[in-house]
Amino acid sequence: MDDAARRGREASALVDAAKQGDQRAFAELVHRYRPRIYALALHLTGRPSDADDITQDAFLKAYSKLGEFEGRSEFFTWLYRIALHRALNIKRDRGRRPTVGLEDPRVSAAVRVDAPGDPRRALELQESYAHLLAAFDQLSPVLRTTVVLTTLQGLSYKEAAVVLETSDGTVAWRVHEARRQLKVNMERLQKEPTPKHIRTRARRISQEHDAGLRLERAIAALLPTGPVTTG
Repeated sequence: MDDAARRGREASALVDAAKQGDQRAFAELVHRYRPRIYALALHLTGRPSDADDITQDAFLKAYSKLGEFEGRSEFFTWLYRIALHRALNIKRDRGRRPTVGLEDPRVSAAVRVDAPGDPRRALELQESYAHLLAAFDQLSPVLRTTVVLTTLQGLSYKEAAVVLETSDGTVAWRVHEARRQLKVNMERLQKEPTPKHIRTRARRISQEHDAGLRLERAIAALLPTGPVTTG
């Protein structure tokens, strides 16, 4: 049995126990899936407070509706669908997201991962990540959600199709179209005038050329040159 199958069986056993009133089993499900649900919500809303609320609401609703879960899909895809609907509703109610800035929580999180303890490298990456996220935010909700599920959350096209209630072929097309639009958006954003405060920061950054390699790999993951597959 591979790891995915093992995890699936473990989750099913926990769900069955939770249905029988085992609160520790449901607490384990929360422990397993909370980071991924929070990340999904944060990528879709860009607000830590909204992501916290969505995550809490998703698990509360899952707990109250657990008796209705029939196991026709994996528990996590059912949970993703609950969180996704809540996130999209909040995003719609909030309206258009403000322009991505250097203090965007997603920029800060990425910099913490890619430049731990290196202030110069962090400064160098901030503007690039802000541009990448600004380009990402310009995608439609459908395309943005598909990219989050497949590229950032690691779901297969088949799994994402279950969450999005569509076909894996449609998911494949959406990923392809998102990559195309993301590339166009990035090229346009990079031609826009750079704000003075960013230019000032940039002048303080060293001339090391390898600091942006992680960003280049991140962009390459979203914009591969090879054919789209349905991995």
